[in-house]
Amino acid sequence: MPARARTDRNAATRASILDAAERLFAEHGVHEVSNRQVAEAAGQGNTAVVGYHFGSKTELVRAIVRRHTEPIERARVEMIARIEGGAGRSDDLRDWLACLVRPTFDHLEALGTPTWYARFGAQVMADPALREVLTDDHLGSPVLQRVLDGLRACLPALPPETLRERGDVARHLLVAVPAERERALAEGAPTVRATWADAATGLVDVLVGVWLAPVSR
Repeated sequence: MPARARTDRNAATRASILDAAERLFAEHGVHEVSNRQVAEAAGQGNTAVVGYHFGSKTELVRAIVRRHTEPIERARVEMIARIEGGAGRSDDLRDWLACLVRPTFDHLEALGTPTWYARFGAQVMADPALREVLTDDHLGSPVLQRVLDGLRACLPALPPETLRERGDVARHLLVAVPAERERALAEGAPTVRATWADAATGLVDVLVGVWLAPVSR
């Protein structure tokens, strides 16, 4: 087989494995799905093909994360350029929260229905052994850190424990809200918001409330 054809075939096999693994992990949980099940769902007769292409299950999860975070990061960079340009960096909390939320929601919209990435992310974040894969490759990115720096600069002075508490609540909402919407869309159930863009607006509103809520003394 010519080298180019072999390369194309390997790329197609990897893509089919990633598609199958993302769906199965989203629906059943990462540790409930075997490499054999992924290979069969990907239409591969050789059940060792997953290990051949990705090695460990952790690396398979990492590959799924990376193929989604790349387009999300590109969109986030464009949003940062808009809110840091002109008269200087925005001091509007809503701008930075939109930069946090909208790239992911727009990406899910662009994928069409059904999608599995939001539910996959929720499964990964619920697993202590795999959570670092998502946080290292996505939440720990320099681009996202710029967003978080801009967000923090807009906040009122808050006690350290309040900052941690609200950060935990915000992270939960950022994972759970798109996952629940994605699940409803996949099941044909009604959703509160008509579009992913509208859902992003709603989540930004909620997060503004979380961060600017009064602190009980």
